[in-house]
Amino acid sequence: MSDLPAPGTYDIDASHTHVGFAVKHFGLSKVRGEFQKVDGKVTIGEQATDSKVDVTIAADSFNSRDEGRDAHIRSADFLDVDQFPTLSFVSTGIRQDGEDWVVTGDLTIHGVTRPVELETEFEGALDDPFGMERIAFSAQTEIDRTDFGLTWNQALETGNLVVGKKVRVNLEVEAVRPKA
Repeated sequence: MSDLPAPGTYDIDASHTHVGFAVKHFGLSKVRGEFQKVDGKVTIGEQATDSKVDVTIAADSFNSRDEGRDAHIRSADFLDVDQFPTLSFVSTGIRQDGEDWVVTGDLTIHGVTRPVELETEFEGALDDPFGMERIAFSAQTEIDRTDFGLTWNQALETGNLVVGKKVRVNLEVEAVRPKA
């Protein structure tokens, strides 16, 4: 991929970034939601493989559009936001995979850190009319929530579980820095 962002450090633009998820409910449909407060930096290296990502997410910003479910997810049964107020991702490497990239890193949820790989696509870069350089990426991964100590569940008579173990994470990230 030849069109890559200019080297430098870009701040994640939270108002134009989406940290979403999908998880099975009753083994049937997928419940979707997002974390609404995200902060971090994307540092583009001189070589793309020298780039870095460092992100912090406010656990209490969890939103699935259902106040009762959101309160349960924020409770000690799941995220325990009082004890673990943030989730984080710190990259450990970047490699090219065809036209796309794989960003490896350490994801911390509920005080547990595990390695993950984000399938990442560079969406583009531009200079906006407000004097900022903007870059955008899409990324996705799947995690097993029980690997992070999020083990609460209930079995149904059908044999299904209330909440699936696999969580699909989808990211749309826009980051900015002042033009030189």
